[in-house]
Amino acid sequence: MTSNMSFKPATVPALSLAELFISLALPLTVHGDASTTRVHHIAPLDLAGSGAFAFLSNANLREQLISSRASAVVLAQADYDYLIDNKHSCADTTYVVSENPYVVYAHVAQQLYLNRPVIAGVHASAVVDGSACVDASAQIDARVVIAAGAQIGARVRLCAGVVIGEDARIGDDTTIHPNVTVYHACEVGARGIVHAGGVIGSDGFGFAPTPNGWQKIPQVGRVIIGDDVEIGANTCIDRGALSDTVIHNGVKLDNQIQIAHNCVVGAHTAIASCVGIAGSAVIGANCMIGGAAMIGGHLSIADGTVISAATAVPSSITEAGQYSGVFPPMPHREWERNASLIRHLSDLRKRLRALEKNK
Repeated sequence: MTSNMSFKPATVPALSLAELFISLALPLTVHGDASTTRVHHIAPLDLAGSGAFAFLSNANLREQLISSRASAVVLAQADYDYLIDNKHSCADTTYVVSENPYVVYAHVAQQLYLNRPVIAGVHASAVVDGSACVDASAQIDARVVIAAGAQIGARVRLCAGVVIGEDARIGDDTTIHPNVTVYHACEVGARGIVHAGGVIGSDGFGFAPTPNGWQKIPQVGRVIIGDDVEIGANTCIDRGALSDTVIHNGVKLDNQIQIAHNCVVGAHTAIASCVGIAGSAVIGANCMIGGAAMIGGHLSIADGTVISAATAVPSSITEAGQYSGVFPPMPHREWERNASLIRHLSDLRKRLRALEKNK
């Protein structure tokens, strides 16, 4: 069985390229008719056929471009020139030339798949407290629970099993997927997406040691999430111990991330899966943190910093750059000695070279 036979694209109502590009703020050159070329799904180049929109952002895949039968392809000027120079263009394909094909692809995918209309109404099995304020344009699906004083904005979609706590607020045009819990008094801004199983506002890990064990410290802060934030499946964001945990506008969080109490994540930072961020850490804006990185508590990370996957960050980073570091496990005292030596390796190398020159 070939890959083409097993490929089953997710299709949606067809839109013309002209309709898809209305809100795209990028210069495009269209070779074909944008008003009559209609697409109803996204597909990889090698599997794309009629009705598909595909993209090429890697010149190494030009062979797939030659054989593709997509209705529309977005590509760079150099790739289009290659097609024309080698007479490989397809008469049935509209070619869209852009300086950034990947961004055009992302825009088209959003227009096709994310702009589903909200079906206003409250499902019969939903439980909505009489003091909650639910906008008439919101979609409240089966088994949703909305507690007293909660505010649900315009065109919000709450999928099955979502729980919104007392006095929580959900901003306009936000989608919350099944079985998400937003605890009391927490806020999710406008145009957000929270994927299935997410927990917003659970207690931070706060306990005081006593001779008889651990005494719980009430966590009385909130979680405040800005606009245009996306939160992956089963990600947990703890409420503040005293002040709030804050996720600023445009942050993108992958699946299964743990963000502890009183953390701050700066605007437009992206964090990959399985990252753990300890309490009161302040992550700057426009940072990128790779999967399974561990961020210590009570530290700060400069704006624009890149942290590689599985890197441990035990102290503050004050200068933007890329940081990496993975140690094999060893006894802690040995690790401290080795870490100290590694920090001075560059100086030791210089001294060794100087000694060799003076021989």
